This record gives sequence, C-alpha cells and structure tokens, in this order.
Amino acid sequence: MSNIPVSKSKWKWLILSLTMAFLYLPILILIFYSFNASRLVTVWAGFSTKWYGALFHDSMLMHAVQLSLTIGVLSASAAVVLGTLSAFVLGRFNRFPGDQAFSFMISAPLVMPDVIMGLSMLLMFIALGQVFDLFSERGMLTIWIAHVTFCTSYVYVVVSSRLKEVDRSIEEAAMDLGAPPWKVFVLITLPSIFPAIVAGWLLAFTLSLDDLVIASFVSGPSATTLPIAVFSSVRMGISPKINALATIIVAVVSIATLIAWWLMSRAEKRHQQAIRAAKQDEQLMAPEHHPDVL
Repeated sequence: MSNIPVSKSKWKWLILSLTMAFLYLPILILIFYSFNASRLVTVWAGFSTKWYGALFHDSMLMHAVQLSLTIGVLSASAAVVLGTLSAFVLGRFNRFPGDQAFSFMISAPLVMPDVIMGLSMLLMFIALGQVFDLFSERGMLTIWIAHVTFCTSYVYVVVSSRLKEVDRSIEEAAMDLGAPPWKVFVLITLPSIFPAIVAGWLLAFTLSLDDLVIASFVSGPSATTLPIAVFSSVRMGISPKINALATIIVAVVSIATLIAWWLMSRAEKRHQQAIRAAKQDEQLMAPEHHPDVL
C-alpha cells in the first residue's frame, strides 16, 4: 500500500494535468484550426484541408522551409563534430596551455544574449567581407557559420555530461591490450556516447530551425529562413497556411523524436548488455574461479 495520502495524490495529478494543458493545449488548438475552412484563424467554418494545398503552392514559404532544413542539417552535423571533439579534448586530455580560455569560449554562447551574438557576428562578417569576396554578401554561408557557433556549445554540454559517465577502465583495458588511442575512441568511447551524440544533433537541429534573432542579423535578401518568413507574414496578419505549416512541423518532429528515442534506447540496451557480458567474462577469468591455477 502506498503511504501517499489520496488528497495529495489528487493534487499531484491536477497540477500535472494543468501543466500539460498549459504546454500542449495551444499546440492542439493550432493543429485543430489548421483544418478550418475559414480564412479567419479563430472562426470555425467547417472542416477543410485546402490550406495545406495552398501552403505547398506558396513558393516563398517552401523556399524558406528548404533553406531552414538544409541549414539545420548542416549546422547540426558540424556542431556534433566540433562539440564532440571539444568535449573529448577537455574531458580526456590533461591540462594544456589555454585550456581555461578554450573552455570559456566553448561555453560563452550559452549565456550570451542572442542580440549581442547576432550583432557581433554581423560586424565580423562585414569585416571579413572587406577582405574575402566570399563574405561580401550575407546568405546561407553566414547563417550556417553563425548557427554552428552557438549550436556547438549545446552539443558540448550534452556530450561532456555523458562522457563523464563512461567507465574509463574499459578504455584503459583496451589500451593495455595494445589498441591505439584512435581505435579505442572509435570502438569503445564513440559507441558509449552515441545516444548523447544523437541527442546533441537533435537539439542543435531544433535550435537552428527555431533561430530568428541571430539569423535576422546575418542573413541577406537572398536567404530567408523559415522563422523570418513566418515572423514577416504574422506581422501582416496570421494566415491559416501558417497553422498548416506548424502542424506538419509538429508531426514530423514528433515522429523523428520517437524514432530517435527508439534507436537510442536500443543502442543503450545493447551497450549495457555488452558491459555486463564483459564483466561476467572478467569474473570468470579471475584467479578465484580457477583454484588449480597457481
């Protein structure tokens, strides 16, 4: 029997229900009104899917979606590489000259306001544009660099926290058996932190797809991301096409999150099974299990 009083249990369920409603009820309302036949988003006029068809015929929004997805994938991939390497260097190597400065720089975007970071990136690209023609016009490249800059910090935090939980005795045992450091990293360390790498990639992709402030500083007329396009259209009046677009994004993100969670849970289970099997083999090879061996 539970020792929690019934009244307290009911209060917990009530608070949980109110919190879930506060978080997800606006999203459900948005999805509901994406099937509204009326142009007015708050007036129900019957069920219709015409706004989904109008969305796919809107070339400006479709170009913004394509650009944001491309930048998001490229930014998340680059941030995962840089963030993982940064976490490994700071977590596995001994003290080296400039390690404190490097740790500060990799963590600075976490606490720096977006306006300050966007303005500093803009000034940097203006200065680089006077030297290199590649940065003379702001577009997809400048947005990608800016997104990689702040997404790397979040990947570093996720991967470094996971890296601290990895049993270093396994790595040391592999090196004692003659495995070079790069092979230990690829075959032992990398599979151990793989769930954190996937989580960091998803977090970086979400942050890149959601960014408005920094992208508005470093983008040009030829590069309009999805948040900028949505913000511009909302300022002139909310269109039901935005509801349809948001519904599609919520559906895709939810499916991708479930798939990633399933893959990470399977990888974690296999990793734990491999660790238990290795420990059992180590116990069987111990001298007390072989009394005849001197």
